[in-house]
Amino acid sequence: ISSLPNAHCITMSMSTTSMLVRTLLFFSVLLTTSTTVHSFSRLSMSMSSSSPVIATKLTELGIVLREPPSPKGNYVSCVRTGNLLHLCGHIPQKDDGTLWKGRLGESLTVEEGYESAKCCAIAILNTLNKELEGDLSRVVQVVKVVGFVNSANDFEQQPAVINGASDLFGNVFGAAGVHARSAVGTNVLPLGIATEVEAVIEIRD
Repeated sequence: ISSLPNAHCITMSMSTTSMLVRTLLFFSVLLTTSTTVHSFSRLSMSMSSSSPVIATKLTELGIVLREPPSPKGNYVSCVRTGNLLHLCGHIPQKDDGTLWKGRLGESLTVEEGYESAKCCAIAILNTLNKELEGDLSRVVQVVKVVGFVNSANDFEQQPAVINGASDLFGNVFGAAGVHARSAVGTNVLPLGIATEVEAVIEIRD
């Protein structure tokens, strides 16, 4: 009989310990959940805030994104493999619908070629914007750009011309717009256009 109080104390001690453990576990789960929600909230805010930034940059550059034209041959404008978008060669269409035509080193200056390549990059943005359903913040990196320049035999400034496209991607996407590149001279391009540009772009889901 004298041992009963001790047994009662042990029972009470075990009960108290159990309650303490459950309380600690509850607050641990609560803290973890709060941290996760806070981190997710910060991530969501970061992702959502990047789209207005890009929109602002486009406005500052005087660029209005439009519905891209349908392909004029047996191909598609964009193919996705994994998280990479392979965008076809885009031509230099101006805002009025006309094309930059001519040959660098003959009928066009480097400055005009630069503007032509810039128009090609804007055309790529149009296709990209459609593919990403208007959310350019999903762009992770412009990985590779290939530019073709309609060139006279002695014209050697193809890189300066394709800078028109490279500079635009850098201005719109910042560090994510910096890419590997090839600038290639050719004696003719379809429709007599001055430049043609294609790109590979990494995106997030």
